[in-house]
Amino acid sequence: MEHLWKKFGWLLSTLAGSLVFALGFDFFLAPNDLNPGGISGLSMVIVELIGFGSVGTLSILINLPLFALGGIKIGRRFFLGSILGMVSSSVLIDAIALLPAPQSEPLLGALYGGVVCGAGLGLVFVAGTSTGGSDILVRLLKLKYRNVPIGQISMSFDLIVVVLTGLVFHDVTKAMYTGVTVFICGKVIDAMVYRFDYSKVALIISGEYDEIARQIGLKLDRGATFLHGEGSYSGTPTKVVLVAIKRQQLAELKELVIAIDPNAFIIVQEAHQVLGDGFIRYSKDAL
Repeated sequence: MEHLWKKFGWLLSTLAGSLVFALGFDFFLAPNDLNPGGISGLSMVIVELIGFGSVGTLSILINLPLFALGGIKIGRRFFLGSILGMVSSSVLIDAIALLPAPQSEPLLGALYGGVVCGAGLGLVFVAGTSTGGSDILVRLLKLKYRNVPIGQISMSFDLIVVVLTGLVFHDVTKAMYTGVTVFICGKVIDAMVYRFDYSKVALIISGEYDEIARQIGLKLDRGATFLHGEGSYSGTPTKVVLVAIKRQQLAELKELVIAIDPNAFIIVQEAHQVLGDGFIRYSKDAL
């Protein structure tokens, strides 16, 4: 089962993310003339300008030249997965638009639409794919600006759509609401993409450092590192145990340490993107 998930999990995540994005778009944003930016948001603006067509169909037409532009530099899985994400999200947007949308105030629509659409796009990005369009340009820019979170890069593009929304719909208030949507959407994308990689790093100060390190290896299947320390008051040399663990192992680590030494000091810190054996491997294409 684990092997199948590693092989096909990205496919299910892309489809699920596309569905969540389409629900947020049709239920919260479109009824209030708001959009999450990107190609779908730009399509909404163009449909309003020309007076006919559908957002989903126009999104596909705009995406085609962008795929041709980015296809050479994008990996095969990302390229094929992005085609799936583009088609599925576009079709689902048009399909769900046929359902009655819940009534909501523009501000609530902006807030909930940003959260739901951001969660959908986050699932797609976590899968290593995209929904096409500006997402392809965002991924290409991410390769160049590696220290900038992908949600912030996405927000930069979407701010242009915010301005266009205000101009086309002749409503500064809607443009401001769209800005709220874009901001929340970008933050949720970053939370979805980067929070999944968070682990914990623990510093353990105890006279039983040898036994603690041994039990960590036996029971948690994690390696530990000794840092050489010295008591500031006593001047006694000691060893500090440093260990990186998965978040779900934290409670077990605490119980393990306290069972060996009830007086041990445990300092726990957040660790983002732990690279190495038992965690994730470095990839130049990582978000």
